[in-house]
Amino acid sequence: MSNLSANYLDNTRKIFAYYKSLGEKAFEQVSPNRINWYFHNDSNSIAIIVKHMSGNLKSRFTDFLSSDGEKTWRHRDEEFVDDIIDAEQMRAVWESGWKVLFDTLDSLTPADMDKTVIIRGEEHTVVEALNRQLTHHAYHVGQIVFLSKMLATDWHSLSIPKGGSAAFNSSMEEKAKA
Repeated sequence: MSNLSANYLDNTRKIFAYYKSLGEKAFEQVSPNRINWYFHNDSNSIAIIVKHMSGNLKSRFTDFLSSDGEKTWRHRDEEFVDDIIDAEQMRAVWESGWKVLFDTLDSLTPADMDKTVIIRGEEHTVVEALNRQLTHHAYHVGQIVFLSKMLATDWHSLSIPKGGSAAFNSSMEEKAKA
């Protein structure tokens, strides 16, 4: 079980790092004066999504193994107030949340995977809690990518570009042969 737990923990860290990078590559393609744009009053801007993700990460992963993941000091509704003034501030907010996550992931051991943590009074195994956060943040990074694609003036694909599947598959086959 220890090998499986170690592999899971390592893979989870890699996937979180991938989504962090994907979000960064997306919002870096957006003009800084567009990070606060939103479609209508019930939608969120890139800056608001970043602020929410950061608040969520800080709440869930501060004292991860020893306190409820919904901290009393978290004011979730305030995460949706559009008060980020520029891209530099947005980036600092983004980094602060991810730092708490990665510091916690780096402190976990395979033996922690079967432990129980609490989120909003509900019990989760560490694996369940990590999976919950992974899917939550993948969802929000997808929103950031979608908004960025709409707002960028010269979008550069973050995956296989339209019409590029054959070339990509061919390059992967060549790599596998080498």
